[in-house]
Amino acid sequence: MRLLILLLLQVAVWGEFRASAVKVDITPDKPQWLLGYAARQSTGVHDPLFHRIVALDDGGTQFFLVSSDFALFSPAFYDEFCAELKKETGIERTHVWWTVTHTHSAPELGPPGMGQAFLKGRYDHEPDWGYAKDVKRKLIAGIVEARAKLAPAKLSAGVTTSNANINRRSRDVDGRISLGLNPDGPVDRQVGLIRLDRLNGTPIALIANYAMHGTVLGGKNQLISGDAPGIVAAYVEQKLGAPVLFINGAAGDIAPIYSVYDDFKKVRITEFNVLLGDRIVAAYGGLMEQSGLKFAAEEFVVETPLKAGLEMPKELAAFLSPAQKVRLPVRVLRIGQEMAVWAAPVELFCEIAMEVRRRSGVKNTFYFGYANGWLGYLPTKKAFPEGGYETTVTPFTEEAEGQLKEAVLGRLR
Repeated sequence: MRLLILLLLQVAVWGEFRASAVKVDITPDKPQWLLGYAARQSTGVHDPLFHRIVALDDGGTQFFLVSSDFALFSPAFYDEFCAELKKETGIERTHVWWTVTHTHSAPELGPPGMGQAFLKGRYDHEPDWGYAKDVKRKLIAGIVEARAKLAPAKLSAGVTTSNANINRRSRDVDGRISLGLNPDGPVDRQVGLIRLDRLNGTPIALIANYAMHGTVLGGKNQLISGDAPGIVAAYVEQKLGAPVLFINGAAGDIAPIYSVYDDFKKVRITEFNVLLGDRIVAAYGGLMEQSGLKFAAEEFVVETPLKAGLEMPKELAAFLSPAQKVRLPVRVLRIGQEMAVWAAPVELFCEIAMEVRRRSGVKNTFYFGYANGWLGYLPTKKAFPEGGYETTVTPFTEEAEGQLKEAVLGRLR
């Protein structure tokens, strides 16, 4: 009988939901090439950059979510990182999602990747391989630390809204589309929230999912910064006393309402703390605790035609099929019955994520963008004949929207 009781106690412990969070400083200590506009080197640091890591364990599966203050990186760089992580820790790639906040005032990270195909003039210099290696080493160490800190926890979720963003496909009288601000264009103002607490109610971390380019600062800014996503995350962290992971959404056609200012003297970037940060804080206490916290993570590939005339960089050969189709890796994470998260390495137009959310049949459906690398923009079908910047820096065709939506909805349902 005593042995049976001990076994039952062990099962109870093994089946217990646990969570932890770790924050790691990745601010460079020397000038870096900044990514997001024309090539330029940093002259200093306005605010620090971080890896923010959440670890989850449902008693049978461990999952790690990372938000880092970068604009983007190549999916080949992500694959390289995952191979190193697996070798050192045994953690499978499908159980690690590495997202970026998409700040345009952070260093380049590793090889140019898909950027070489569209924006060759930006990458005439050699990457800082030492900094890239340091970023990977710190992330592996942070994941190891987060796994060691796993403790009994509870999870709550819900949504709020914020008007801190705006459609950026500006339309002129002749129908020409250009980067700008379009108050009449589609925009996703939902903020998806996932709250993690210890059993005594003290906070472990908050995950905030919102679609907005990290372009409050423009190409003339040379100070390293997390831009609005990093500024808001730090502000909410001060309010809550726990790490806040800003997970960008489908921001391919969405800008911050104040965009591309020359420097911090010309933009009151802290206004985003009111527009977005305070909305997050206000919603924090009303999030609904979730039960049945079993989760499953999977990866599948959507094959869709490569845009005519485009040559895929050699380092991305694994993402091109023999039939000249882009092999787009997509992730899905199911958490219990009322939550589903999906992710892809693209700058997705918001209309696509909003339709998936509407049709998914899952109460809390979130899209995590800029995840596990970057393969360019994925616009809507109607955007291609309209033109604009995003349709020129995409490897995809008009078919991609429909193929992606149906594949994702098939998994979520």
